[in-house]
Amino acid sequence: MKRSPLALVVVAFVVALMLYFGYHQARRTGAASASRVAKFTVAPDFSLDVLGGTTMRLSDLRGKAVLLNFWATWCGPCKIEMPWFVDFQKQYGSQGLQIVGVAMDDASKEDIGKFAKDMGVNYPILIGKESVGEQYGGVNALPETFLIGRDGKIVDKIIGLEGKAEIEDAIKKALNTRPATSQASSGSTSSSQPQR
Repeated sequence: MKRSPLALVVVAFVVALMLYFGYHQARRTGAASASRVAKFTVAPDFSLDVLGGTTMRLSDLRGKAVLLNFWATWCGPCKIEMPWFVDFQKQYGSQGLQIVGVAMDDASKEDIGKFAKDMGVNYPILIGKESVGEQYGGVNALPETFLIGRDGKIVDKIIGLEGKAEIEDAIKKALNTRPATSQASSGSTSSSQPQR
């Protein structure tokens, strides 16, 4: 029995797709078993490389409201919301907002940097790690955004693409939180602020 070359190509393609999705589903299933972060709990701390060669710890931003956005260069909805984040950083940065993007794809640092530059990004872009995604519940859908109050606690979580107004409301909620009172409120504030 003679097999058609087209049939072999189709079978190979289907097998490749099954392997690809099986691999990513296994990664997501494993990640989903990690502890889920809930509102009003302290955001898990991490240290990641920033595009440009420095390192950032999330805890260095304590006292600021943080929009922590997990994204990827291949993510269509991410491309829609990134210009909004640029606007929000301009509008609310002076009020204490710090937007932080965490790139969760396999692209090179150079490709991520070029993408961010093309998008006009005006906030730090960190090179993500699977372990950090797992700390935040697996980050199963991109984009995923966490709004963190000045006290370091998660005040809101947005999965997927929301409207610009909804994201702005969540930013205002994070900005309206108070810094943790366990830190001395006088004298030590300047030393706990991140260097820009």
